[in-house]
This record gives sequence, structure tokens and C-alpha cells, in this order.
Amino acid sequence: MAQALVAGLILAAACAPQPSPDGFVRIFDGETLAGWRAVPEQLRQSWSVQDGAIQGHGLEDRLAYLVYAGDEDLGNFELKIRYKMLTDGNTGIEVRGRPDATAKRPFEGYHADLGHVGIGPGILGAWDLHFATRKEFPGRRGMRLLIEQDGQGRLESLEGHIQVGDIAVRGWNSCRIVARGDHLQFFINGLLSSELIDRGDAGRLNRGLVALQIHDKGTVVQFRDILLRRLL
Repeated sequence: MAQALVAGLILAAACAPQPSPDGFVRIFDGETLAGWRAVPEQLRQSWSVQDGAIQGHGLEDRLAYLVYAGDEDLGNFELKIRYKMLTDGNTGIEVRGRPDATAKRPFEGYHADLGHVGIGPGILGAWDLHFATRKEFPGRRGMRLLIEQDGQGRLESLEGHIQVGDIAVRGWNSCRIVARGDHLQFFINGLLSSELIDRGDAGRLNRGLVALQIHDKGTVVQFRDILLRRLL
């Protein structure tokens, strides 16, 4: 029995994700949702693997998350993901999430919005890091870059770096999130899209989970090449 236990431990170690020389670990195997869990569990059918990617499909107009269960207490880290919007909709990535004390939604945390519909009137894609429950926890934002649609339907960048032409609306884009201490950065296709320095005592989140998120019914998005590196 002891020999079987040792053999099982060796096999588990061999199957565990191994870091690359630069320290990144691939946390999605391209074939299954092993190491991930759906929240709420009732919406697990919102998540599947299609064409080597995690596919989120909004089945209801409510929040559905796919949580990386390999480490739900991440503090300082760098996360890389490639994503493709197959439809318009509301989707993104939750980082340093924790259960929402107000019970209004499953989690509160920092949210990197990837959707092409956006989060407010006149906004077509809010490339932003903010609190999911930002009314209860109004954390300070260092920089907020938005892409806005005016009354003529013309797209323009309100500030700075990222432009409409930098984003493939129906193609693959890359995003990178770096969280270190109270400083978080969000990059789209290598361009700094949003930056947050959160020094608010009420709002600051030091650690928590990472999750994929989808909201609107009918939204379809794919995620692949998901890499995670823990930072000191």
C-alpha cells in the first residue's frame, strides 16, 4: 500500500504543470477544464473547451465565473492570456477576487474588462481595472483609458496609448496583468491600457483568486495560452 501511495505521488508530481525557464506555468492544458471550477456551479454549462480554448457562453444575463482553483490566494503575480470575442458582449478577467461580503455578486475584486459593449452609457469597450463592487470599495485609480463611441458612431481614444486599430475585434488579442503590492497594470496587445495604484484602506485587496468572467446572455468568448508566474 505504501508503495502504491509513493507511486501515486510521483505520478501526480509528473503530471503537475511545470514552470518554463522564465517562471511561467501553463494553467490551462488546452483539452480539459482540469484545475478550474465554475462559480456559481449552476452555470457550469457556460464553460467548455472548444478548438483548444476555454469557451465562455453566456446562458443567462447574470455573472458566471471560471475560477483557477490551483491557487486561490494569489498576491503578486503576472498573468498572460490570449482571448477572442466571437460576439459582442460583456466579459473580462477577475484578479485578487474574494467572496463579496454584500452578497450582491459572487466576488469582489479587480476586474479587467475585455468586452466590446462596455460598462456604461456611450462606452464601447472599457479597458480598465476597477473594483467589481466599486460603489462599496471606491479604490483609487492611477489611470483610466477608455474607448468611447460618440453620437456619430465614431470611435476615439479618450487618453493615451491604446487605439481602436490596436484591437482585433473578432480576432485573437493578448492581455497581460501584473499585480505587485498596491500596483496593478493591464496591457492589451503589449500596450499599457490601464494602471491602478490602490492605496485605499477600505478597498485594497492584497491577495485572492483569478477567474474568467462572462455576463451577458449570448456573449461568446474564447481564452487560450493562459500562463501564470508568481512574483516576489
